[in-house]
Formats: sequence, structure tokens, C-alpha cells
Amino acid sequence: MSSKVFRTAFIAVLAGIALNLPVMADAHADERVLVDLPGPTQDHMLGNMRDHLHALDDILSALAEGNITQAGTVAEARLGMSSLDDHGAAHLAQFMPQGMRALGTEMHHAASRFIQAAQNADITHTFESQQAVFEALQGITAACNACHDGYRIR
Repeated sequence: MSSKVFRTAFIAVLAGIALNLPVMADAHADERVLVDLPGPTQDHMLGNMRDHLHALDDILSALAEGNITQAGTVAEARLGMSSLDDHGAAHLAQFMPQGMRALGTEMHHAASRFIQAAQNADITHTFESQQAVFEALQGITAACNACHDGYRIR
């Protein structure tokens, strides 16, 4: 195939793709529930979610270092039920649909279950207790994923 024919065919393919982009975009439309938040509230929520991700990273780092106590401490301070006041959860909750609130509450409960599993593993040092730590950690991320799969704020 000559380079001129190849270029012409290539341009035709690109044009076909470009003409179909709106159709392809519609096929992948975001079907999550849009939660309309006032600007400062949206910024606050996004900041909290970024901190939750950093907390999960800090927890994983502590676990990788074998420091289960530190992992539990991070979870307690930044994800557990006792962290709700620090995150302004009551203020944010009033803007969330019930399902989103329930998923957020489940994430915080899952973090508290993780804390308990971490404390138990720090005492018993068994394979089963270590598995319980990772199972509880997965409960946190499952709640995060469920919320992000169902809701969006922009």
C-alpha cells in the first residue's frame, strides 16, 4: 500500500471516529445520581474524600511495615465513627440523598470494624486475625466503591 493511500485511509478512519464520538459518548453516559451541592460544601466533601484516600494509603503503608497498631490509629482518627465530627459529617449529610448517607455511614462503620480487627490482630498475631484485618479493610473500600458507583457530585 502506498503512503498516499495509507494516509487517505488513515484520515478516513479518523474522520469516522470523530463523527461517531457523540454517539460513543452517549453510549457511556454517566448514569450515577448527580448530587447537587453548594460550591463550598462540594469542596469540603471532595477534601474529605481525598483525605479518606490518603488515610487508606497510610493504613496500607502501616500494614506493609507490620505496624497494625498504627494502621488502627490512622483508621480511628480519620475514618472511624469517632472521626465524624472532624469531617463535618452532620453538615454534609443534610445535602446527601438517603442512599449516599447510608453508604457514608457504612464506610465509617466499616472503618470502626477494621479498628477492632487491627486491635485483635495486634494481640493474637494469628493468620486468621491477619485475614480479618484485610477483610475489614476491604469492607471500607467496598463502601467507598459503592458510593462512587452510585453517586457523583459533578
